Amino acid sequence: MQFYRVGGAVRDRLLGLPVQDIDWVVVGATPDDMVAQGYQPVGKDFPVFLHPRTHEEYALARTERKSGQGYKGFTVFADPSVTLEEDLLRRDLTINAMAEDADGRIIDPFNGQADLAARVLRHVSPAFSEDPVRILRLARFAARFGFSVAPETMALMRDMVACGEVDHLVPERVWQELSRGLMEAEPSVMFGILRECGALARIAPEVDALWGVPQRADYHPEVDTGVHLMLVLDYCAAQGAELAVRFAALCHDLGKAATPADVLPQHIGHEARGVPLVEQLCARLRVPADCRDLAVLCCREHTLIHTAASLRAATLLELFTRCDALRRPERFEQLLAACLADARGRAGFAECDYPQADFLRRALAAVAAVDAGAVARSCTDKAAIPEQVRLARLAALQAGRSEPGTL
Repeated sequence: MQFYRVGGAVRDRLLGLPVQDIDWVVVGATPDDMVAQGYQPVGKDFPVFLHPRTHEEYALARTERKSGQGYKGFTVFADPSVTLEEDLLRRDLTINAMAEDADGRIIDPFNGQADLAARVLRHVSPAFSEDPVRILRLARFAARFGFSVAPETMALMRDMVACGEVDHLVPERVWQELSRGLMEAEPSVMFGILRECGALARIAPEVDALWGVPQRADYHPEVDTGVHLMLVLDYCAAQGAELAVRFAALCHDLGKAATPADVLPQHIGHEARGVPLVEQLCARLRVPADCRDLAVLCCREHTLIHTAASLRAATLLELFTRCDALRRPERFEQLLAACLADARGRAGFAECDYPQADFLRRALAAVAAVDAGAVARSCTDKAAIPEQVRLARLAALQAGRSEPGTL
């Protein structure tokens, strides 16, 4: 048996990056050989084993043959006769198709080191087209490393989209890759590549539709809604925002694609138009509830939050109620973070002041300071308690506005 480090561990070491997980390939072994040495079998679709002490993954060298549609449509052949080069040939990109032996020698049959130096993502073989998840992975790697895509690889991805291979992606894998891409250093790079090959229009048409939609230049010097969206996402990334915040930012302007053409570049009412589009996208991709709920809130409320200082006390209280801000203050903070990214994700506005966030924090604190229990105990008519609590909270907001510096 021969053991080789493979894939991302080799790539990241050559890039001088921290190596997070180490994967191994074993050449010349059978499953029985591995079990006999104490390795624990865990693979369902192909032979993968956990090391008895380190618990790192060891996979038997294997080849794959396309046998159906989608990323699961493969027949796997694992046998002691499969060579290391045959195993590396089935991998997606040249930068991921390198191995390292026990002496630290790099085995690089497909010139991955040259592509690392050139900062290029290039497919290993035409078999890349057999797995549509590879399009999403490539776009995510581009967002992480800032690499370009080889022209022949982009052409191959366009062909994959045109022949419908992307349409067979299961929602869970799409969300897995999109969510990881949103957390990379430059999410805009991922979306740019997905648009260029046509995949974004198939997996997230609600997002893809934003490019080419004009906005008022006095509010948005970048004019194009899709360009604005990418500025917002990259601002979120620069601030280290959580996934839910980044996804909310992605969805906040979906309603602008549904603005009637005769009123452009204005987008009055785009917030309400966007909510069903957000819900539609989340349902199709099976987005987790925390990301979905924040995205809906951000789509519906972001414009109101931008005008917070001019809102009446009653409107502020209604906003807090719709957002469940008293019970979920941490989610309200996430909402404010997404709105800040929206305000600063505009050409020339990266450092603009955003006093709305602090204003709303103070207003929410004033509402939270009302002792609802004391109000309830003072009511002789129990049916009147909700209204009396509401009035007390309104009074707190109004009092704060009348005292300079409070709100």
